[in-house]
Amino acid sequence: MGTEQILGLITGILFGFLLQKGRVLRFEKQVGAMLLKDMTILKFMLSAILVGMLGILFLADAGVFTISHKPMNVGAVVVGGSLFGMGWALMGFCPGTSIGALGEGRWHALFAIAGMVVGAAIYAELYPWLSNTLMTWKDFGKISLPSALGLSHWLVAVILWAITLLMFYFFEKKGL
Repeated sequence: MGTEQILGLITGILFGFLLQKGRVLRFEKQVGAMLLKDMTILKFMLSAILVGMLGILFLADAGVFTISHKPMNVGAVVVGGSLFGMGWALMGFCPGTSIGALGEGRWHALFAIAGMVVGAAIYAELYPWLSNTLMTWKDFGKISLPSALGLSHWLVAVILWAITLLMFYFFEKKGL
């Protein structure tokens, strides 16, 4: 096993541990998120995004790697996001939480995992057709939020941090 695989395994175990400790694997938290009555999952995801964003920006600015964006394709985002959301709403799990729930011994998570595997297989089979139809709808190319706004990526990061902290304050004030 190489260094990248070991680091990936350690990161995955740590992420699963944090999912479990944050109680975001619980069905009631998933339902609460869907009904906008419990913001635990949103707070968890936003925290991970903000910390990851800082890490990626620091490493990119240090020249460790180059940030490379996928093309922004409205058709693919709308259809893919809709399928993801329907799967999450039906099963009560996203990909990460399904694996975490299975790790906690909730065997019904296997149905969610099987659905993701079947969905990925269907996508792979349909890819030639999708690349000529769905993936041609409103293709904006490789854009980022900072480039679209014409702002420094650090300024965008600060703005997103500020907005998120204000949201966290609001959620806590409302008991969400």
